[in-house]
Formats: sequence, C-alpha cells, structure tokens
Amino acid sequence: MPVDYNGRWEMVSNDNFEDLMKAIDIDFATRKIAAHLTQTKVLVQNGDKFETKTMSTFRNYEVNFTVGEEFDEYTKGLDNRTVKTLVVWDGDKLVCTQKGEKENRGWVQWIEGDLLHLKMHALDKVCLQTFKKKE
Repeated sequence: MPVDYNGRWEMVSNDNFEDLMKAIDIDFATRKIAAHLTQTKVLVQNGDKFETKTMSTFRNYEVNFTVGEEFDEYTKGLDNRTVKTLVVWDGDKLVCTQKGEKENRGWVQWIEGDLLHLKMHALDKVCLQTFKKKE
C-alpha cells in the first residue's frame, strides 16, 4: 500500500470549482450554492478498497471502489450520469478516469504532509481542492 488515505479531511481551498461544474452541466442554482460550501471528506481505506464520503450542508456523495477494478458509478446529486470509473495507483497518487458523456473526465488525489489534494478535470476545465487532515 503506497500511502494511507484514512481520515477526516476538511476543505481549506476550492479553486475553479464553478467552471468544472459548468463543464459537466450542473445547473446555475446548484453551482451558485455548491461553489460557496465547505466540504468534508471521510476516507476509509483497507488496502486497495476505499469507502469515500464527501459531505456538505447542501449535499452528500458516497462512492466505494477497489483500485484497479472498473465499475459503473452513478453520480447522483452531482450531474446524475452513469460513468465507467477506474481508479489506479500512480506511485502514491490515486488517478481516476471516468468514461461517459464528457471527455477528459476524472481526478487525481494525493497527500502532502497533512494536506489532501484533489485535482478534478472535465473537458478543458480543472479544479483543485485542498483538504487538511482533521485530528
């Protein structure tokens, strides 16, 4: 196991989130609300198996996966699409590709010290979120 992602992570920055939401066709009202929310991520890792929860006062999202195994992900509460999702290790980084209606969709996640970085992308838009580990 390259790195331990277990923990509760509190958002400290959220750059270019609204442009990413536009790229995946999130409606105007939802974008305006979501862009101002602070998210909390709870990650439970057991080897290559991950249980992930992203929570805010507006909406929660859960996705569970095993690194290296493609699965159908329904992005309920986000853009409500079904995508083919594959997460793989690239050193200590988790790299996700999502195949569906939108090209170049996915994310990269990595840890530096007590910070969790999440770079999401769709089409030509990129969003970088940073979370600090909550003790």
